[in-house]
Amino acid sequence: MTITVTETPRLNSSERSTWQTLVAQLEPNDLLVPGQRVTDHLKDHEVDFVVGIEGAGIVCLEVKGGDVWHDGERWWQKRGGRDKKIHPVRQAREACYALRDYVEKDPRWTQERQRWDHVVVLPHTELPADFDLPDCPRWKVIDRTDLPHLVDRLREILVRQEQDRPLLTDDGVRQLATALSGRGLPQRDVVARALANNDAADALTEHQAVILDAIRLLNRVEVRGGAGSGKTFLAMEQARRLAQRGQRVALVCYSHGLASYLERIAATWPRNHQPAYVGEFHDLGKKWGAPAGPDEALRTEDTVKFWEHDLPLQMAELAAGLAVGHRFDSIVVDEAQDFADAWWDPLLAALKDPVEGGLYVFTDEGQRVFNRHGAPPVPLVPLILDHNLRNTRQIANAFQPLVDHPMRFLGGEGPAVTFVACDRDDAMGEGDDQIELLLEQGWRPEDLALLTTGSRHPEQAERQKDGHKAYWDTFWDTDQVFYGHVLGFKGLERRAVVVVVNEGSKFERSRERLYVGLSRARDQLVVCGDPDFIREVGGPDLARRLGVTAP
Repeated sequence: MTITVTETPRLNSSERSTWQTLVAQLEPNDLLVPGQRVTDHLKDHEVDFVVGIEGAGIVCLEVKGGDVWHDGERWWQKRGGRDKKIHPVRQAREACYALRDYVEKDPRWTQERQRWDHVVVLPHTELPADFDLPDCPRWKVIDRTDLPHLVDRLREILVRQEQDRPLLTDDGVRQLATALSGRGLPQRDVVARALANNDAADALTEHQAVILDAIRLLNRVEVRGGAGSGKTFLAMEQARRLAQRGQRVALVCYSHGLASYLERIAATWPRNHQPAYVGEFHDLGKKWGAPAGPDEALRTEDTVKFWEHDLPLQMAELAAGLAVGHRFDSIVVDEAQDFADAWWDPLLAALKDPVEGGLYVFTDEGQRVFNRHGAPPVPLVPLILDHNLRNTRQIANAFQPLVDHPMRFLGGEGPAVTFVACDRDDAMGEGDDQIELLLEQGWRPEDLALLTTGSRHPEQAERQKDGHKAYWDTFWDTDQVFYGHVLGFKGLERRAVVVVVNEGSKFERSRERLYVGLSRARDQLVVCGDPDFIREVGGPDLARRLGVTAP
């Protein structure tokens, strides 16, 4: 415990020689702290060396090198060719008292009042044998002749104190070191790093709004980009800008979760910036008078036929009969790869000008997770986003093999992706354990999401009993971890995500589901699943980047 720093401290020449002497003479259980600063209400102090000697006490050393003398009234030191007045005894005494007061106020310091003292060290000066001052007797000064026995002298000064105080124990030395290290210090904070990354990502994302300036004169545009490229921000910003210009705008998507997010964000904008409609494609049809329809989650032949075929036809008929005041100047579609061919007809029919009206489409073919295919039946000017802004470099690099084009990683730094190898049947339990571990690491419930690729987590199923709106309200609940499925989480994100890969077997859209799940984490990603399934679905490159070990 003698040396408490990892490298030699920055010291002047006289302090260095004293340091080397102390290091050579102190015992393993003694404490040596160089350059200890302490501040009280009077001034800032600095102790050149704090020495805690087991079996003795604590001494504060003030070192004055070079030519030092006393003229009968004050101390002097030759520095830079000039004589300078110094106050070594007062410095040592005041600093010692201030440090003692600080240590004894530390609640972790449980020792009785210890033996403290202050000593002046003059490593280059030899004092006369009869040296003595009222505030500094000879035994309170270490000169160059004393250096060979420096620690013995310090121990003697402490032990010979005529005070009924205990000698410093090994436990006391440890408590002294603890007190001097400070208390109540901010620890490394996973949330702090995530917030810093978030601010940087937001700045980058907002900066790319220059793309919208470039397409200001274009009415039909498709913006393609991988996960984390900022498409949803651009879709919202385009809708806001068009509304601000006085247009009647619809901002449309497919999924409940993304619609809830878009609605919440748009509601915070000034009224004259808010689109006329924000929400799900199917809910737009309900506003026109279309029936609510059966529960789409049932996925029976009849329900699929209604949502994929019958409802779009009814919406197209209703849109054709809309009054001009209920039509749109422009329509913005986020996650447009989710839309079937039949869904575009009612959207185009709802434009005031079906030929020249604005249509702005934001897509990622890699996230086409539903068994439907569709594309706008009109020509669009394509723009490609080839960078990732929203995920850390570690996460973006991990899911790069699932993206159909190379990406530039512009996000912040974060922890490595964690892969937990387990059987499919055990993946849910492992995911729960990982959520608990993330909470212990300092993440807040509002930062976390557990997403499944197969069957739903029981907590998700329980929350969905109250309906879609109540369920998605929990996404904004800062006191709860969010539990969801990758199909409903497209376009959304959390700072830390646990992906539970629990599909029964590989099927047509397994790769896309995995891509969505891995890309939802902003700062920390944990994946729980069967290594063989990960290799089968994502390929060997993805398995390697996730840290899946070879069989």
